[in-house]
Amino acid sequence: MTVSLPMATEILPAEDGEAEGCVQCQRGSKLVLFVTGKCHWGCDYCPLSDNRRESPDMFANERRCSTWDEVIEEGHAMRATGTGITGGDPMLDMEKSLEAVRQLKSAFGPEHHIHLYTSIPFQVERAADFGEAGLDEIRFHLLDGTLSKYLPVIQACADAGIYVGIELPCEPDKEEQLFSLLEALHTSPVQFLNLNELEITVGNQENMDVRGFNLSGGITAAAEGSADLALRLKEASTELDFHLKFCSARYKDAGQLRARFKRRGQANLRPYEVLSDDDTIVFGAIPTSLEDAQDDIEELRQELGIADGWIRYDAQHRRIELPLSLAEELADAVSVPVHLVEVHPTHDRLEVGMVHLNTHR
Repeated sequence: MTVSLPMATEILPAEDGEAEGCVQCQRGSKLVLFVTGKCHWGCDYCPLSDNRRESPDMFANERRCSTWDEVIEEGHAMRATGTGITGGDPMLDMEKSLEAVRQLKSAFGPEHHIHLYTSIPFQVERAADFGEAGLDEIRFHLLDGTLSKYLPVIQACADAGIYVGIELPCEPDKEEQLFSLLEALHTSPVQFLNLNELEITVGNQENMDVRGFNLSGGITAAAEGSADLALRLKEASTELDFHLKFCSARYKDAGQLRARFKRRGQANLRPYEVLSDDDTIVFGAIPTSLEDAQDDIEELRQELGIADGWIRYDAQHRRIELPLSLAEELADAVSVPVHLVEVHPTHDRLEVGMVHLNTHR
């Protein structure tokens, strides 16, 4: 079987006033840095997976990291132009989040754009620390859906030179509260509001059932009514003094994620690999024991004229890897199994498909 992501939607041009963090995310050029799984709020719509919830571990994209060097390495591997710092709630490990900003700016330069998400109206004095470290953008998630208790830290962040926004899921049963929020934002230092289409996932399905939310249909996890409300809010915001962006579940998954996968894949292809239409990496493979690998590779090099770098032995999977085109030619000419292998372009190269190119099993 082959498991692949849905086809990516077109990467849309940036809207006037759109936050730079969103612009880079849409291009797939933002490293996603999960600094901590700590979070005390227990939001019933939280989609966080069990393996990350309350975890102290860092993840750079899909890679579990224990050092800053590993985080930086992943950033280079995808040619990141910026980083989004997330969790959990990054401000529940404030010093680690602050160090992340410093490490990323030191490694990639001041132009590396960094945004951070938090639900905490933290001490106003700390805003200056993040401004001095180089944090470019901060996005507050309003736990009670209102602005008042966040205004002091929002103003402090703006005074520290940080671009300030609000990011929320668009909950279909919070229509009155969300329309009231538009008016409050109009007279605040907030420069953008991002509304994400509410998603029903394995992690929150029971809670969403209790609230009476249903899937909207199709191949996404979107909750029915979320997109309709978000679009009405966007229409109502056109004359207000901030930018409102709606991010659909389909675009977040099939656009932004696919764009990041494609970018990382293009940056890390081995000579014998190709990027598929689904933005996965494909190549040919011949199962071979470690004892036979050197002789088998040498024989293939001589018979097929394969240049250095175009064939290698993967000891973990006990197979010779080579161009798919050569594997297809060999399939009917050899008495051993020959495969097409498909992997995700992530650090762990998760194998998502294998096709037998000949009759051997």
